[in-house]
Amino acid sequence: MVCALGASVCFGTATVLQAMAARAADTDGGDREGTAFAVTLFLRAVRQWRYLAGLALDGLGFLLQIAALRSVPIYAVGAALASSLAVTAVVSARLLRVRLSGSEWGAVGVVCAGMALLGIASGTEGDQAGPAALKYVMLGTALAVLALALLGGRLPERGRALTLGLGAGFGFGVVEVAVRLIDSLAPSELLANPATYALLVGGAAAFLSLTSALQRGSVTAATAGMVIGETIGPALVGVVWLGDRTREGLAWVAVLGFAVAVAGALALARFGEAPANNAPQSTSRIP
Repeated sequence: MVCALGASVCFGTATVLQAMAARAADTDGGDREGTAFAVTLFLRAVRQWRYLAGLALDGLGFLLQIAALRSVPIYAVGAALASSLAVTAVVSARLLRVRLSGSEWGAVGVVCAGMALLGIASGTEGDQAGPAALKYVMLGTALAVLALALLGGRLPERGRALTLGLGAGFGFGVVEVAVRLIDSLAPSELLANPATYALLVGGAAAFLSLTSALQRGSVTAATAGMVIGETIGPALVGVVWLGDRTREGLAWVAVLGFAVAVAGALALARFGEAPANNAPQSTSRIP
């Protein structure tokens, strides 16, 4: 559980550091648009230590996420990753001078309470491999998310951000499940395992979907969709097919903690992208 919470802190802090770097890089005041300007803005930002530190935290967070997925149930890891929004909110209040309302501070407390309940109730990761078809289902889901990301611009404007956010959540969920479906790191077995390709395609597709969602619609809607997609589905897969369980007699505590943490994260959905004045988009999930 410590690794999952560590990943949450890394991802949440990285978002704010990258936003700070992007603000400093936007010397034109954010009044220009287009691909060329976005690329120029990114090149300015990436030369700053805050942006590089954010990327380093993303990488560390990803490694901690993998370690967590190999030791605790998927439902606990998913809730912890969603709670990175609480980290972003708190760090934004400190470093970006973002004013949090009383209800948002309350949501931060709710997330912390939910994670505390999960920490009390979570057992060890399940030891089941799941049905043989599960790896192919994950790969198929990853390809579907990739197709959604590539066709994002053709989706109806109404509901586009939420749809792409859900797609991103499913992609990140594929990564969570795929890590558990990889039993050996031997090159020959990795190349023969469909879960390896599901992990790579799912991560890339989720990144593209979330970036497109943030650029084309409401940050709140996109992030809410992502939180729902990356928590509920993977949690069910872990419990139903991979043997994830809670401590004896504490199943209700885990369910309550999961629901409370996710609800708190949804209340903080506007922090899916820290304010950055038309800055390069930062998803802070895949390095």
